Amino acid sequence: MKLFSVFKYIKGYWNHAWMNIICNVLFSVFSLFSLVLVKPFLDLLFLHDEVFYKDILQKGAPVFHPNSAWVNDAFTYHLSGLISNHGKLSALLFICIVIVLLTFFKNLFRYMAMFALAPIRNGVVRDLRNRLMDKVLHLQLSYFSNEKKGDIMSRITSDVSEIEWSIMQSLELIFREPLLVIISLVALIMISPYLTLYVFLLLPVAGLLVALIGKSLKRNATKGKEVLGKLFIAMEETLSGLKIIKAFTGEHFVSDKFKSINEEYTKISVRIYRKTDLSSPLTEVIVTAILMLIMFIGGRMVMGADSSLSASSFITYIIVASQIIPPVKQITQAYNSIQKGVASEERINKILHAENTITEVSNPTEIKSFSHKIEFKNVSFAYNRGDAGHVLQHVNLIIPKGKTIALVGQSGSGKTTLTDMIARFYDCDDGEILFDEVNIKNASLKSVRNLLGMVSQEPILFNDTVFNNIAFGLENISEKDVMESARIANAHDFIMQMPEGYQTNVGDRGTKLSGGQRQRISIARAVLKNPPILILDEATSALDSENERMVQDALQKLMQNRTTVVIAHRLSTIVYADEIVVLEKGKIIERGTHKELLAHAGTYLKLYEMQTIK
Repeated sequence: MKLFSVFKYIKGYWNHAWMNIICNVLFSVFSLFSLVLVKPFLDLLFLHDEVFYKDILQKGAPVFHPNSAWVNDAFTYHLSGLISNHGKLSALLFICIVIVLLTFFKNLFRYMAMFALAPIRNGVVRDLRNRLMDKVLHLQLSYFSNEKKGDIMSRITSDVSEIEWSIMQSLELIFREPLLVIISLVALIMISPYLTLYVFLLLPVAGLLVALIGKSLKRNATKGKEVLGKLFIAMEETLSGLKIIKAFTGEHFVSDKFKSINEEYTKISVRIYRKTDLSSPLTEVIVTAILMLIMFIGGRMVMGADSSLSASSFITYIIVASQIIPPVKQITQAYNSIQKGVASEERINKILHAENTITEVSNPTEIKSFSHKIEFKNVSFAYNRGDAGHVLQHVNLIIPKGKTIALVGQSGSGKTTLTDMIARFYDCDDGEILFDEVNIKNASLKSVRNLLGMVSQEPILFNDTVFNNIAFGLENISEKDVMESARIANAHDFIMQMPEGYQTNVGDRGTKLSGGQRQRISIARAVLKNPPILILDEATSALDSENERMVQDALQKLMQNRTTVVIAHRLSTIVYADEIVVLEKGKIIERGTHKELLAHAGTYLKLYEMQTIK
């Protein structure tokens, strides 16, 4: 993973990035100029008299040369004019005003650089979260069988935030702090190349130590993110399973498990903070030691017989050199933040680069209507390719338009998998599934799923209003249409008794409603979509007798004039089916009407008798 790989996320924000870069350059330039003026300030106070400045004026303005000597001579020339005309005190006031102005512009451009950076930081976070959510929504269901929701939440939240800091630190690491160091070093070379040679020889020592700390930090950061994911998983499972935890008095067990994970995360975080916090003071100590060596050598040059370096130049040199410490410290901190960002990026990429096995062909067929049948042709499927045990084995089944087909069998026989394949939540390994002779692998996903309505055993409601839950996924739906769907689903009366009617919030996963009420809202959602094909996955198995009767009545209305595939454990609810298909270990072992299967006296009869024995 490249150190600055996070820069690819800046695409689309380069106008802000360039503004940040330009402002950082100007900030660096004004920072240096505000320090370089110390030398004429010192000369003015302690070294030269008025005769010296008159001599400077008599020589005339210096000829331009692109070096520090010309800058110094030009400034001294104009300062000499000011002193000759208005005196030293006016010149001193002038220098003070210039330093204040330079400091003002330095900080103005520093603020403008951060001002330009704000849209990049927040925009990249927004884009990353959007990309991750889109990827999560389009990944096949089998992907989530091997992933934990809590860990995915951790990647979308904390890992993305780490990328935000990495981008900020990366821009500073590349464009501001190194520029300050480079400009300072250029100024040092102009003042004394000999002293600066020692700086070049000794600074890499600090860089080597920072690199070693950063490498270790990345390993700890990666481990820390993994444990943080476990922490999110523990929190998500706890909040989802509070009822069971309390019912089985498992609070102590869950608390101990959470504390154990939390303790592990704390220990890793302590190591990360200690290593992060070590790099900055260690760098400062090393750089300060280098400066003290420079001060000793420079002081010897000033006090030497040849006086190869003036006192004012030496003091200016030390002041400029001391300004290397803050950016070098910032570089070390930025480097460490980037290492943590790279670790987060690797975790994020596991989602963004995850293979989506449910894909569309180029130029897919748009199925605009359902006219004849759904057909399974020799379909086999295993959740993990290469498994010896297939969930479905050589299934051949025709579901004619307008008919009700019921699927029965023991748990694990393949009923739900078969209906999931109609919706193309999974693709078959062998064989094909046809909608009116069109292989659904060659059709667009949206056109296939637009033909389907689904009511599952556990009704899925969102933390939103009743109206929005019924109208979910549909646009420009009137309240009249929603109410009519609710009436068909036997839901209108209890909805109107709620505090705000159809605008009442149902709570997290519909917890403000009873099981029967949640199921009837799910049915109303399917009624409103008005699909030609309906899938009912044990829609009444979790209800009591009264609610089951009301929901069953709503389902009967929903199923009128529709092709329906029903999964049922309660066989009494599917005696009306046009055909009942009995599955066992992924194979169809019996099929026929209720009466025909009873007369056959096979597996279906055994299942039916088990449920009717009192």
